[in-house]
Amino acid sequence: MLVSYQWLNEFVNLENISAQQLGDKMSVTGIEVEGIEEISAGLKKIVIGFVTETKPHPDSDHLTICQVDLGDEISQIICGAPNIATGQKVIVALPGARIGDNVKIKKGKIRGEVSNGMICALQELGIAENLAPKDFSEGIYVLPEDAPIGMDALEYLGFNDPVIELSITPNRADALSMHGVAYEVAAIYNQEVRFPEVTFSETGEKISDHLSVTVDDEDTLSYNLRIIENVKIAPSPVWLQMRLIKEGIRPINNVVDVTNYVLLEYGQPLHAFDKEHLTTNKIHVRKATAGEKLVTLDGEERELTVADSVITDGDVPVALAGVMGGLDSEITEKTQNVVIEAAVFSSKAVRLTSQRFNLRSESSSRFEKGINVDTVTEALDRAVQLMQQLAGGEILQGTLTGKTLDVNEPIVEVSLGQINQYLGTELTVGDVLQIFAQLQFPTTETNNIFAVTVPLRRWDISIAADLIEEVARIYGYDRLPTTFPKGESTLGALTDHQRFTKEIRHSLNGAGLIEAISYALTTPEKAQQFVFGETKNSQLTKLMWPMSEERSVLRLNLISGLLDDIAYNTARKNKNLAFYEIGRVFVQKNNPLKDLPDEQDHLAIALTGNFGTDTWQEKAEKVDFYTVKGLLERLEEIFGMTNIRLEKTAEINELHPGQSGKIYFGDDLAGIIGKVHPEVAGRYDISDTFVLELSLPVVFAHTEKIHYQAVSKFPTVSRDLALLVGKEVSHQDISALIKEKGPRYLQSVKLFDVYQGKGIGEDQKSLAYSLQFSSSEETLTDEQIEQAVNKIIKALETEFKVVLR
Repeated sequence: MLVSYQWLNEFVNLENISAQQLGDKMSVTGIEVEGIEEISAGLKKIVIGFVTETKPHPDSDHLTICQVDLGDEISQIICGAPNIATGQKVIVALPGARIGDNVKIKKGKIRGEVSNGMICALQELGIAENLAPKDFSEGIYVLPEDAPIGMDALEYLGFNDPVIELSITPNRADALSMHGVAYEVAAIYNQEVRFPEVTFSETGEKISDHLSVTVDDEDTLSYNLRIIENVKIAPSPVWLQMRLIKEGIRPINNVVDVTNYVLLEYGQPLHAFDKEHLTTNKIHVRKATAGEKLVTLDGEERELTVADSVITDGDVPVALAGVMGGLDSEITEKTQNVVIEAAVFSSKAVRLTSQRFNLRSESSSRFEKGINVDTVTEALDRAVQLMQQLAGGEILQGTLTGKTLDVNEPIVEVSLGQINQYLGTELTVGDVLQIFAQLQFPTTETNNIFAVTVPLRRWDISIAADLIEEVARIYGYDRLPTTFPKGESTLGALTDHQRFTKEIRHSLNGAGLIEAISYALTTPEKAQQFVFGETKNSQLTKLMWPMSEERSVLRLNLISGLLDDIAYNTARKNKNLAFYEIGRVFVQKNNPLKDLPDEQDHLAIALTGNFGTDTWQEKAEKVDFYTVKGLLERLEEIFGMTNIRLEKTAEINELHPGQSGKIYFGDDLAGIIGKVHPEVAGRYDISDTFVLELSLPVVFAHTEKIHYQAVSKFPTVSRDLALLVGKEVSHQDISALIKEKGPRYLQSVKLFDVYQGKGIGEDQKSLAYSLQFSSSEETLTDEQIEQAVNKIIKALETEFKVVLR
């Protein structure tokens, strides 16, 4: 919210208070001031001149030689503006002047002709291009005939007015108007507000004889109209144009400018219709029908839905309620009779319509945040008053009301004890009554309990805590007593889950992997890749208003994000990559429009190129399925994960059907592992990549706490077994059976060789295992070892028909 200091001074006496002092005071009482600026800052020697004579420049087809009366002299100035003409009052920068962007004006010659200064456009004084009046957007700004020659132009235009920029939080939308800011400043400095009296003359003709209104829309809470006839559309006076420009609004014409002026003054959005385009002399407020169309003031055709509220001329939509008017009924230079609307629309309905059409306006912003329902008709009367003053015209008798909103001022109670307890103060009844009086909140007090009548202009106050906050603001946050916190401090600690994920990071970092952090938002296609378990049956959680289609849904996997990271790095000639990520996926089990998704932690790994580095001791190895499987086994050993097994699968479309598997912990599906399918890798533009993804809640549930176990004092015995088995028998099954049939002192089973080829049948393979036996109680004998090995071999022969080589 931009606040003109001079305009505010009309409502509250700021005679002895500078803009900087006011800004500092407001910042410490709850409304942050982001900055204070003057348009005139850095500008100098700029006056009002009168063009007495013009003639074309002899050596140019677009320059004009002007003789300009500056009050004390006639000076020659060369001007290139297309709208320069004799008899105009203009803005002149004298030699030695400073204009916008700190440009200095000097005497000089332009194509052989002397130029003693510059005739300026508003843009050359620092006004933004989109704020300059359209009539002067491509030329100089022409002043009214009564502008005094030789006067300081900056003073005449009001550019020496400090403009205070307020950062308004959603709960203080009452300060999105000059009246709201005036009440705030009056409370801070214990002053009275002084608003102009709204008076005007009406004709004897009743508005109801010229127009009727019906409201059939539940999202329209109040609807009021007035008519002013025989207006003369013209540019607004300079004071109004400059006031709008300083508030960030472009002047259009006197009627439209008045609606914007009242919007800023009261915070009440208004809309003006050309009555001649309301062909039925009826206003009907209703919901749009599906497929109905409206061309809004920005020239865009909008296809409406049944959720949109529209203003119609009895049949055809002429405005999108609370958001923007229609192009067909806009005010033009031909307009003579004006219908002015002041309404209250549902905040939710306006917000949804505004979002649907990506159409934000000053009106929609205020309706979304809330407006003062107590001054709706007063703002309407203020508008017709100003239109009558600036555009002439006759105001028809009465206000046409289609729907009224009856709201009583709430009474909120708070006790003196509550106030002092919350604020740590020792305020008296008199102190509190004085603060409520400054806020202009009517208050009665009984037995230290205050019954406060809250004006409708402060719709943010509804409970006792709100009143306590008001007391603190006006009393002064800097005056509240300072106390040290009381109570015992507690040491911070990690939960088991936090400690577990921290140890995973430490382990993978130690293995040479780099942690990556990917976007949680992705495309619908990527979100549904590499899914398993709960994520496979999950619905997508879509954003209602995404920044782009690439960031439109919440992810269901981490692998696709890591593949994006690999593609990004590969494109920059980084070929050997080992990434991991611990992040959340978003499982939606219910209605995504009503319910939040379930957030689950996952771990993903992606490897491509070579793993490790070439040194004089070792060589880097090209990653393969067993590399990523080895990282899984590393986690299994470090964290004591139990009952882990891999199951070959071809169900995961994004993984190579011959090199992919599901990871189970017991009977629970915990994740997937394998090589990225060549077609998928091609779409990501990456080479052979191997990935793994685990659901950490499942992993965590199967992780055993590691307990201390003393190293055995007795020697370890190893035995190797070379087994000839069928090609269809998996290592997983062999290993599981060995562990099941082995004795309690069987410590580990490791596969150290796999062979297929010459010397064995085509339907067979050779698996070689190393078995480690160790007891913490005794030295194992050869007889004990032989018995254990024979038992294992017998079980393998029975179960898998193995042949001992």
